[in-house]
Amino acid sequence: MNKKVLTSVLLGFLAVLLVVGLIYQFTPNVGSLFSTAQAGTPAIKVNGQTITVEELQALQRSNPVLSATTTGSLGDDLKTVTVESRIENALLKAASQDQDISRNDVNTQVDQVRKSNNLTDNKTWVDRLAQIGFTDASYRQEVKSQLAVQKKQKAITDAAPKASAAQLQQYYDLNKAQFQDEARIVGREIVVADQAKANALLAQLKGGSDFAALASANSSEFKSRGGALGPVTNGKPAPVTQATLPTEVGAAAFALTSGGLTDVTASGGKFYIVKVEQFVPAATKPFEGVKSQVTDKVNQLLQTAAAEQWFDGLRKNAQVEYLLPAWKIQNPTVAVVGGQKIAYSDVLSGVVGNQQFAALLQQVPAEQAGSMVNQFLKPGITEQLIEQYAAPTIVANNKLALVGNRASLAQQLALYGSRDVTVSDQDVIKNYQTNIATYTTKASATISEAVFADKAKALAFRQSFDGKNFVSAASKAGGTVSERGSLTQGDAKLNPALGKAIFDTASLRPAGEGSVSDVIENGQNFSVAYVTDLVRASVKPLKEVESVIRPQLLAQKRSEAGQAYLKAQMKGIKVENDLSAVLAAQDKRLAAAAPKPTPSSTAPGTATPGSTAPATTPAATPATTPATTPKTTAPAKP
Repeated sequence: MNKKVLTSVLLGFLAVLLVVGLIYQFTPNVGSLFSTAQAGTPAIKVNGQTITVEELQALQRSNPVLSATTTGSLGDDLKTVTVESRIENALLKAASQDQDISRNDVNTQVDQVRKSNNLTDNKTWVDRLAQIGFTDASYRQEVKSQLAVQKKQKAITDAAPKASAAQLQQYYDLNKAQFQDEARIVGREIVVADQAKANALLAQLKGGSDFAALASANSSEFKSRGGALGPVTNGKPAPVTQATLPTEVGAAAFALTSGGLTDVTASGGKFYIVKVEQFVPAATKPFEGVKSQVTDKVNQLLQTAAAEQWFDGLRKNAQVEYLLPAWKIQNPTVAVVGGQKIAYSDVLSGVVGNQQFAALLQQVPAEQAGSMVNQFLKPGITEQLIEQYAAPTIVANNKLALVGNRASLAQQLALYGSRDVTVSDQDVIKNYQTNIATYTTKASATISEAVFADKAKALAFRQSFDGKNFVSAASKAGGTVSERGSLTQGDAKLNPALGKAIFDTASLRPAGEGSVSDVIENGQNFSVAYVTDLVRASVKPLKEVESVIRPQLLAQKRSEAGQAYLKAQMKGIKVENDLSAVLAAQDKRLAAAAPKPTPSSTAPGTATPGSTAPATTPAATPATTPATTPKTTAPAKP
């Protein structure tokens, strides 16, 4: 479904959602959000239908984004989104009046709402409706209108053309990643509850011991079949997908595309060792095997295109009359692509729907948010819209069998432009070497440090310590002990020289379950560390991470190639991007409309405090200011 159409439908069904989820609470008698039967102050007329001030205000209050601010450029933008949303909803309702919705259809919908929210008692139902400005009758009328919109849109999409053979094949060729079998492995596992035991078993396996025999003797999982991950048929385990294994274990096993043993991997309090006997890579399913899926997807794209074309026609032919200046919006053309105009409200819809925008409103003041939106979000969204509006022309010029609405066509064109992109072995090696830090695990250990004032005592302690109770032994030897806890190589909490002695040298002396460092000079003192749970720094070999690098690199290269293709194709299409001029005109208009400081004395031609400003003052006539720049401020033609 077209995003704008879907947004309008969702806004329309907000009235239903208010009752279903009781999301927002309104004071009684504020008027229905969308019902045309409610009285109110007329603000706008759309093809003869009245939109009231109360409806607009209720919509703003119901949405935390739309009600974020009413001042500055951001406030002006949010008012535009509010008004445009109501205009679109009114158009959808009017266009759906020819749909027959029975009383039974409405009653069924209302009964479902009441039952699911424990509102079957009539008084409770009526009271709850009053809280959001509805009567039972007006609420049922709203439900009827929205059911009619749904039915109308279904009629439009049902009438869309069906996919051709060429369109099916083109979609399949460009979207093969959607039709792949999952990668699988043939393998065995050993699962034990003790890490030390797991480490000992791994050492035996690396020494050549039989995996199946050790699994049968030690594993808590699948021991009856020698640890085989899948059922055994004719002596060979069946392949399994990554979902068969715990997340951490699956990631380690499926990285072994050339087969081999994983390290001991902890998950859920257990310790796993997996032997990959065979890696079965993901493979694209043949076209005939997925033809029905491809057909469904392409037909859905054709339906979204039909919905978009239908709604574009509604908006283009809309007659909008602003009855109150306070609710009049400026909706200029922000860009022209091959003769097609993009309205500023389309850019704002993209802003409001952007997740970064919602987060931004929570982090910074509205004025600062508005400035950041103008600098970063709006330019990017405008460029996206330009590409989308150009997409149908590019498809037609190249006689491609691509279908969908504008956004879908732009996505498919990017895929088409990157269809021949591949990743070579040299690409993978270069990426691996460039990002070697990503595949490097820093050394870590649990560390206790004893500090001695006398070097001889430190050396004597280091030599004599047998690994039993470090704190007690070091204290008796004259040292001061600090429990450093679990530290990572390079951690600033540890003396650099001591850290180097622990992590970068092989001079640790075994002592009990851990080891003791050399004596390290520490200012005027001398330190000795007791180290347990030591994990040496390691770098994952290329063969272990290649299966991760290759698809990521392919996605990156395809994205770059797709964008380059779109840019190249757009060179033949005339594009005017007037966003900067539109924003400048908005700033000028808002500045002219802003209240002027009260002068300390009355100058000739200046209004006195409390008087009405002359009609010649700029502040009193903001609507005339943009007229000097018609290219950027004239409202978009319907």
